[in-house]
Amino acid sequence: MDHAKGFCVTLVVMMHSTLGVGEAMGAEGFLHTFVAFAKPFRMPDFFMIAGLFLCRTINRDWRTFIDRKVAHFAYFYLLWFAIQWIFKGRLLEGPSASAAIDRLALGLVEPFGTLWFIYLLPIFFVVTKLLRHAPATAVLFAAALLETARIRTGWTIPDEFAARYVYFLFGYIFAPRIFALAEWASSNPAKATVSLFVWACCNSALVFSPAPLPDYPNLADLPVVSLVAGIAGAGAVVVFATLLSLVAWNSWLEYCGRNSIVIYLSFFLPMAVTRTAITTFHLVSDVGTASLLVTLAGVTIPIVLHRHVRNGRLRFLFERPERFSLSSLKAISTTL
Repeated sequence: MDHAKGFCVTLVVMMHSTLGVGEAMGAEGFLHTFVAFAKPFRMPDFFMIAGLFLCRTINRDWRTFIDRKVAHFAYFYLLWFAIQWIFKGRLLEGPSASAAIDRLALGLVEPFGTLWFIYLLPIFFVVTKLLRHAPATAVLFAAALLETARIRTGWTIPDEFAARYVYFLFGYIFAPRIFALAEWASSNPAKATVSLFVWACCNSALVFSPAPLPDYPNLADLPVVSLVAGIAGAGAVVVFATLLSLVAWNSWLEYCGRNSIVIYLSFFLPMAVTRTAITTFHLVSDVGTASLLVTLAGVTIPIVLHRHVRNGRLRFLFERPERFSLSSLKAISTTL
């Protein structure tokens, strides 16, 4: 699963890097095609993997659960929201301090930039714990209806909850079968490879075929079809990651997976700096090559940064200090 997480976070960085470079250079490159191919399963797989291991903690007492599944992510959201606000908000707003402050306040209810994933995960954890005694089939069906409804309120939290919760719930409910799929792929690499090829052909057909309805650019975006494509694609990523794990030289991808939150939290800055340098100084003329270089920077620089700060004073960037745990905060409040 570390290989799967590493692959997924790389896809996320690639998407933001490629679209940003394409917009800045006014053209598209070869990575745009792959980004479009990955759209049906890129985020569904991320959320499915997040739900896989919930069974290990969901029955713990609420205090422990909140500390590990809510306070943990809240700490990183607030910290990196402040960092992104400094680099994006205040710099982009220029001299208008009031606009920057308004954006800071808004970020408490409307997730800032790419941090919406970190904001939404604790909500998924809490909702699933509250519903853990409800019939799994009924809850999964309701979540599927939410995804199919295509809710568009303009507020990220309800919109993304409706669109993504079914995949998180799918990972939680079907965790044993997903791990069994990985075991099967490991024991039958030839059959798994053929299955991946068949899936890739089907996914390509859905992504690159126009939809008959005007509001949907391709078949993969159609209601119900998108749900099936998302679940199938998430399963394909599990199979693909399992096959990659059998190759010794892919340990770097496993390392990225173990540190996926490090990449996800901080890729925005090296991505933006590298893209700006390439486009400003015309270092690379090919959009595809430029997108690839920006993606590599977005993945590798956070890992390098983490290795340099993990044992020093700046380790709080990627590791929640003990004093921010609920038990420590309670002790402080009691003392006061």
